[in-house]
Amino acid sequence: MLWYLGRRLLQVIPVFLGATLLLYALVFLRPGDPVAGLGGERGLPEAVQAQIREQYNLNEPFIVQYLLFLKGVFTLDFGIDFRGQEIMDVIAAALPVTFQLAIMALVIEAVFGVLFGLFAGMRKGGWFDGTVLVISLLVISVPTFVIGFVLQFVMGVKLGWFPVTVGRDPNFYTLLLPAIVLAATSFAYVLRLTRTSVSENLSADYVRTARAKGLNRSQVTGRHVLRNSLIPVVTFLGADLGNLMGGAIVTEGIFNINGVGGTLYQAIIRGENVTVVSLTTVLVIVYILANLLVDLLYAALDPRIRYA
Repeated sequence: MLWYLGRRLLQVIPVFLGATLLLYALVFLRPGDPVAGLGGERGLPEAVQAQIREQYNLNEPFIVQYLLFLKGVFTLDFGIDFRGQEIMDVIAAALPVTFQLAIMALVIEAVFGVLFGLFAGMRKGGWFDGTVLVISLLVISVPTFVIGFVLQFVMGVKLGWFPVTVGRDPNFYTLLLPAIVLAATSFAYVLRLTRTSVSENLSADYVRTARAKGLNRSQVTGRHVLRNSLIPVVTFLGADLGNLMGGAIVTEGIFNINGVGGTLYQAIIRGENVTVVSLTTVLVIVYILANLLVDLLYAALDPRIRYA
């Protein structure tokens, strides 16, 4: 297991370097001068612009800027933004909120998606299977912002079950409705993926063998069908954690959540390239760690991987 983990860590390094290099290039090599736009219509004096470019190493070659950025990543010192704030302070304030929101959404989609998918797969072709397939297809077809506005109006304004906006003091209760909105589309995918995987495994040879040995329905479902059916679902969930954190920008905007999405959007509007790259790099790290965790869960779900 330790050898397997070490090999995966070595594979992560080039992925991280390639992803951060691409992100840095896309942000810093785009047309336009962020320094020139800081002064608005009047602009900034040339001396002030030169000082800012010197402070942020904008006069250095691209590769030098990237290496200096990597140094900041490994030393946890991203510098300061154009407003004079420490970028690490900005990340420290925004990341926990978005991470909590993403984890809540991940739990919702995993628990209910697997549960409904398992029941649908066990009763393939029945009324429950047909109902959940239609509902999941409807959820996938509707954009996230539409789901967000509808649930906000119905559950927040009309029924009063949840607060309409989260504000500056988020907690489990205030984040529950945004988490449901964020998890909606992924829940539909998890449901359909689990349902397909369960229905395929029910007809596998090892399931017939388990039944022939005298195992009851719950033992066959829990030990064999569900365990093997979760492998593709775990793959999707591991990749989806990074997608949830990066895609929370719409949900955070609807419910006025001061998280990574809102901070990233404001940084893009203000042209704060360092903040944009730093926040995106944090999301890349989360995505890589989530996929590394998925690899470890493979070994727990499938003994053949562990023994190999």
